[in-house]
Order: sequence, then C-alpha cells, then structure tokens
Amino acid sequence: MELAFYKYEGTGNDFILIDNRNGDIKLSQDEIAHLCNRRFGIGADGLMLLNLQAGYDFEMKYYNSDGAAGSMCGNGGRCLTQFAFDCGIQQSRYHFIASDGPHEAIIEKKGWVKLKMKDVDSIRKEQNASILNTGSPHYILPVSQLNQLDVFTEGKKIRYSDAFKIEGINVNFVEQLADNQLQVRTYERGVEDETYSCGTGVTAAALSNPLATLGKNTTQIITKGGNLSVEFEKIDEQNFKKIWLCGPAKFVFKGTIVI
Repeated sequence: MELAFYKYEGTGNDFILIDNRNGDIKLSQDEIAHLCNRRFGIGADGLMLLNLQAGYDFEMKYYNSDGAAGSMCGNGGRCLTQFAFDCGIQQSRYHFIASDGPHEAIIEKKGWVKLKMKDVDSIRKEQNASILNTGSPHYILPVSQLNQLDVFTEGKKIRYSDAFKIEGINVNFVEQLADNQLQVRTYERGVEDETYSCGTGVTAAALSNPLATLGKNTTQIITKGGNLSVEFEKIDEQNFKKIWLCGPAKFVFKGTIVI
C-alpha cells in the first residue's frame, strides 16, 4: 500500500499526520512503529490520524512512536488542528474529540495554535515531586542546572521504577527561571527517550509551579525545541480550569511511502 503522509512539528515534537477522513486507512502497531522509526521509516515522536466524528470538526487518533495507542498529546493536538486547517477545514475555532474527551482549539494570526486542555482537579505530592494528569500522566521534579542533567538516564529510572513501570509515566524535570518562567525537559513514555518538547508535560509543569497565584496565570515555558506558554485559572492548590497550551505548529514536508 502506498501511503500519503505529512510531517508537522510543534517546538521540535514531531508527528506523522495522515488524512483518514474517508476511514479506509488501517495500520498495525508494527506498521506505525516502522513509520515512526528514525532510521528505517519516516521518523517521528508519534503518528496521528485525522478522522471524522459526528458532532465534532474532527477526531484526533494518536499513536506513540512504539505503535501503541497513546493518551492525549498536547503538541500533537495543536499540530493536528493546523493540519485540519491546511486540509480545508478552515475556521478560526475548532471543536474536536481526542482520547481524553472534547477539546477546543484556536488558530491565532501570529501563527500559534492554542489548545484547550482538560480541567485538572488533583495534584499528588510525593516527596519533592508532583504527580498529575493533564490528558497524560506526568511526574514533575524541580531541579537546578537542568542543562547539565542526563534526562534519559534519570527519567528512565523513574519511568521504570516499581511505582510506574506497568502503566508508565512521563517524567518532567523543571527549573524555575522566574516566577512565571520555567525550563522543562521531558522523558516520554511510549517514545522511551527525551523529546524536544511535550505539550501535556509543560502544562503539568505550569500547573504545579508553586509560585503560581490564585486566579489567572500565564507561564512561559522554554523547551529544547522552542518556546510555549500555558494560560490557566488557578482555583486552589488542587483545581485548575480554563487551561490553554499555546505555541507554534508547523508543516515540515509531505511525501508517500510504501508499507
């Protein structure tokens, strides 16, 4: 089968996108893993299908680079929104369905895509770390001298620790640069490596920022792949609403591959 694909990236978090609005594309886990392989395939952190879904502008179907169905991907959702626009679903505001439920998205004139994330009503503390779910589960650990940290080794230790090795968790190392500015590096489950950026991860880092005040907040995030921002309303230490992940989503190239 010859498969048409498109490559997009959001702050270095890169994805294979496929227009499946006619519903005839069925890929196995092995085929998806091959397509995402950076040496023998196209190469990507994940693969997404743009599907139709009644009552929504589209459905987001996300797979990790290991080929398994994944949980919500924030940067992926922003990239798929831009892809939907580029495919002819051209509007300023979108309403789509993903693995964790409905989402809204807005394409801004400056070229950024804003994605509304699920509300968060629980942050669990474990020693110095915070654990929360922003569509995907995240472990947030404050550190200093983040640029010198071996994220792959230290992240893998936590991801495969007894507490998390079965279901997995994304591990984020966070350095506080200012009250509303963080640097974040992430080890992602399913990719099993450090990625250049993780949308649900930077969202989790912003919400767990101890310097965030009650009410409206905007936190600037620096990742290996570029800059993002997270807008949110803090109700109390456990409850967050009106959460928006904001950043660029860019087309890279398109092509065909035989599988």
